[in-house]
Amino acid sequence: MNDWTSDTEPQLLRISGTTATVPDIAAAESCYSELLGYRVLERGRIDQTLAQRWGAPAVAGAAFCTLHPENEDDVFIRLIEAPALPDYSPLTSFGWTAFEIIVDNVYELADRLEASPFRHLAGPSPLQFMPSIVAMQVEGPGGECLYFTMESGDRKTSILPGPSGFVGRPFIVVAAGSDFDPMLRWYVDHFSLRERPVRKSKVGVLQHAQNLPADHAFSLSAIGMAQHGNLIELDEYPTGGDYIAGVRPRVEGYLPPGNAIVSFEVASLSPFVDLAHGPEAISAGACYGGRRSLVLTGPAGELIELIESR
Repeated sequence: MNDWTSDTEPQLLRISGTTATVPDIAAAESCYSELLGYRVLERGRIDQTLAQRWGAPAVAGAAFCTLHPENEDDVFIRLIEAPALPDYSPLTSFGWTAFEIIVDNVYELADRLEASPFRHLAGPSPLQFMPSIVAMQVEGPGGECLYFTMESGDRKTSILPGPSGFVGRPFIVVAAGSDFDPMLRWYVDHFSLRERPVRKSKVGVLQHAQNLPADHAFSLSAIGMAQHGNLIELDEYPTGGDYIAGVRPRVEGYLPPGNAIVSFEVASLSPFVDLAHGPEAISAGACYGGRRSLVLTGPAGELIELIESR
């Protein structure tokens, strides 16, 4: 289904990687490697310069591991050890709220994850507006929300990328805030992302997380990057009164709990220097490979890394 409402040349090329915080790095690594089939590429400790660039100085020295999906070396999933935040509940606060991962068979994956540290939230079930797409939502070992999604129809004509293996790459990242239009305009205006219709959708997993009635509809849209199937979904959460959504709780000096950072590839950092927290930096390691990067904060408080192409 091609329902783009704008024809631009997006400056975000693709999702380079995602970062989540977890309370036990060894246990989380086992979950991702043994249950999802991800390969460990690198282990180490976060250096002080990187922690400062993220605005999270307490993360300096924290253990991390970097993983890759099967058969894909150009995207990473980074896990960083950080203290658990007892009051944090996924899908109830602003910022990055979910990482969506393409899979070959979501029903088989659901069976594999049953009674595992990945806590089932919802699904598998067809999407409201695209029933050939079937998704399941889980909470990971650090409170990170993951959507596992498959195309049950014709994959050659699907808007989704094809999976590289049983569990593939992150292809959608989801950000939530209290005011949809400014979020949308920030991403479109700064990165020239392709727009699609804004929909009102009854998203069961969000209704349940936020104690909302079954008829509550969320404003949302998915905007497109340059590489096929790479999208940012923007969700508007209701606030005020009896609604529970709000600013993400955070331990002072640490990254946001759960879904913490999204890294995007760009052809050049130059257009984004004025948006960044500080000057560009060249970082070593599997996530950067000696490339230049910048760190920015999005309109809902989400941390964004831009990594320049080789």
